[in-house]
Amino acid sequence: MGTAVTLDSRESRPERRGSPLGGLTRLLLALALAWLGGLIYFIHGLPRPGPDDGSRTDAIVVLTGGAERLEAGLALLAAERGQRLLISGVDPATTARDLEQLSGDKAAQFACCVDLGRAPDTVHNAEETALWVRQHGFESLRLVTANYHMPRALLLFQQTIPAVRVVPSPVFSGNVDLDGWWHDVYSAQVLANEFTKYLVSLLKARLADLG
Repeated sequence: MGTAVTLDSRESRPERRGSPLGGLTRLLLALALAWLGGLIYFIHGLPRPGPDDGSRTDAIVVLTGGAERLEAGLALLAAERGQRLLISGVDPATTARDLEQLSGDKAAQFACCVDLGRAPDTVHNAEETALWVRQHGFESLRLVTANYHMPRALLLFQQTIPAVRVVPSPVFSGNVDLDGWWHDVYSAQVLANEFTKYLVSLLKARLADLG
């Protein structure tokens, strides 16, 4: 009579292991949630319209990207909030004459007090401004750009010219809705793109500090 062999069902089943794909999915989900939380925090902290502090700086720098920025910079120059204005990021095909025509009654300011820079992006805006500041011996400047662009611009400017006092002067565009961005595709795209660029710039700045 043969001997019955009893197999332990636990031993007969292969050991289950966590799926690498499942782990990767959880990691990606966690990163996406962290990014979304950071985006909400970023948007909540963006400058909102409020009273101007009325302070004066040695110079004014406008980062191109909309007619409102140029208008704001020229208005600050006309109010003597700075002695000279740099418009950084002007398209190579755009001339000083073109900008004069856009400026209306403030065209006369171009002859005495406005310089044009051709930097292609925010990193080069900061480098271009650093050179301009050194040439003129300025110790403070007022930075004019869109409110959603201001955090990254300030980060790069403060990193590039740490000895210069940079005062933010945000411009508020009606095209980007900070309060209802989640149901406006254009606003959501602009803010998400800017937040991602800010994270990259912040990471590079931290790595530079460590190096």
